[in-house]
Amino acid sequence: MIKHTAWPAEAIWEQVFPWLPDFTVEILPQVDSSNSELMRRARAGLLEPTLLVAERQTAGRGRMGRVWQSQPGDSLTFSLSLPIAPKDWSGLSLAVGLSLAESLHPQVGLKWPNDLWVQERKLGGILVEAASMGGRSQVVIGVGLNIRPHLADGLNTAPAALTECWPGVTSAAALARIAAPLIQTILAFESTGFSPLQARFEVRDVLKGRRVHTSDGVQGTSLGVSASGALRLQTDAGVVDIHSSEVSVRPFAEDQP
Repeated sequence: MIKHTAWPAEAIWEQVFPWLPDFTVEILPQVDSSNSELMRRARAGLLEPTLLVAERQTAGRGRMGRVWQSQPGDSLTFSLSLPIAPKDWSGLSLAVGLSLAESLHPQVGLKWPNDLWVQERKLGGILVEAASMGGRSQVVIGVGLNIRPHLADGLNTAPAALTECWPGVTSAAALARIAAPLIQTILAFESTGFSPLQARFEVRDVLKGRRVHTSDGVQGTSLGVSASGALRLQTDAGVVDIHSSEVSVRPFAEDQP
């Protein structure tokens, strides 16, 4: 017997309606990618604010074209499509990550620029995409969270799972906790940007003080993030601000003095 997830769609809609009267919540049993689906709609001129939950993704996408597969119950995958036009888009993925981490659990940390971490392992990721139609801008934000432990293809160590710090959690319970605060954070970001969130991000920053290297070949010690959301590295040549790159962390033991 198949047990279907009871998603809190109506409760989320009631929370968000005062800020976004035309907001909708959709649950799809299967889709190639929730981000791809909402980007297709945006390009077709369908710009209504939408929360789209995918119970199963067949071609989910992460940063740098990585694949994120999802199965019902094992993970939570959803995307938000919102018509926003901030003056500065810098730091949006950091703001999203901060909102998720603060809503989920004190143990959830943030790895610049778009990963959630628990105990040195990846818990989830964020993918931010934007579309412009007829002078209006639309942002599509995809979120993938591991709910239950599983061993991903090509990895020797299982990624983190939310059940490690929130025993018994379900994908529906996680969504109920994070959805409304996340939308509120994004709407606030449109007006104020990342700067007001910088200090709160620092509290959960898992890179600060650690030796890292970027996909562009820059190596140094992380000093945290700037007011615009850039990663600040102390290198042999001085302090460098990294605005867009993949970041790898040296083994934890090497971080110790």
